[in-house]
Amino acid sequence: MNHSSIISFGRYIPSKRIKTEEIARSHNQNPEVFIKGLGVSEKTVPDIGEDTFTMAVEAGKQALTAAESHGSLLRSGQVSAVFIGSESHPYAVKPTSAMVASALECHPFCHCSDLEFACKAGTAAMQIVDSMIRAGQIEYGMAIGSDTAQGKPGDALEYTAAAGAAAIILGPENSKGALCRIDKTLSFTTDTPDFWRAAGEKYPAHAGRFTGEPSYFLHTETAIKGILEVSKMEAKEFSHVVFHMPNAKFPAKVAAKFGFAKEQMENGFIVPNIGNTYSACSMLGLINVLEHAKKNEKILLVSYGSGAGSDAFVFTMLRNGVALPADAREKEYVSYNEYLRCTT
Repeated sequence: MNHSSIISFGRYIPSKRIKTEEIARSHNQNPEVFIKGLGVSEKTVPDIGEDTFTMAVEAGKQALTAAESHGSLLRSGQVSAVFIGSESHPYAVKPTSAMVASALECHPFCHCSDLEFACKAGTAAMQIVDSMIRAGQIEYGMAIGSDTAQGKPGDALEYTAAAGAAAIILGPENSKGALCRIDKTLSFTTDTPDFWRAAGEKYPAHAGRFTGEPSYFLHTETAIKGILEVSKMEAKEFSHVVFHMPNAKFPAKVAAKFGFAKEQMENGFIVPNIGNTYSACSMLGLINVLEHAKKNEKILLVSYGSGAGSDAFVFTMLRNGVALPADAREKEYVSYNEYLRCTT
């Protein structure tokens, strides 16, 4: 088989939010400095009881329900691979993927594994499922990025580290209801110690500005150059572009360097109002694009994970995008004290 395709997708975003200005005031800092510097006005907050597992299940359920409503004949029992990328798995030793596969009633002979590669573990899961489908080992598989990201109180990460989950179901290109084909994918990886958390540590450490120039930009830009070369495409040929969004400034800078227009970035640029959802981040941007893209349009996705590496994808829409149901829940803004209760 030459290609796999996205059959369906789902997401889960907590209803709780905290505004950037609320975090800044709690530390007696000027909120405008962070709002302007990061380009993030608010972020999601996991409620007590919400974790990587519960969010992954909700996103997976929506993906399965959406598959049926979008004309696919897929049922949960046909999904025989579940890979979950996260750096906040609820157990140190107990697979989130097995719990999710059971909760979703996937095929009993199901390939399951938990992945960890900072913020790109979800796209790594997509690559694994894509390979298994093209190899003929499975017919349908699910890749999930889910995180309740941690930021030490007072650290710069606290302003953007958010929570959310994205689920992508992949299957054969000729599947009924196939939405979007994976044309090409590649990865660029180095050993760059820009962000880490030792075993037993509650919060991650990072190298400050070093996480930008030699890490995010090096890996993202090299992956872009690589995927453009192997796909023999130019920046202007893509209708939609999605990058990992640790903040609003980094992806905008990359886009400007390669000549991607604001219109190409528009649908996938979701970080200002939800924050950086880590392993779910670029996948949630892709899902938003899949809701709006039109048949035959090309999509570029480039994720990034500290440590460090980037996964790049070229997609082609096989039909017009389909929207997920609107979230009926109201946003619930929390105080800093309530935020601490939910995240510590």
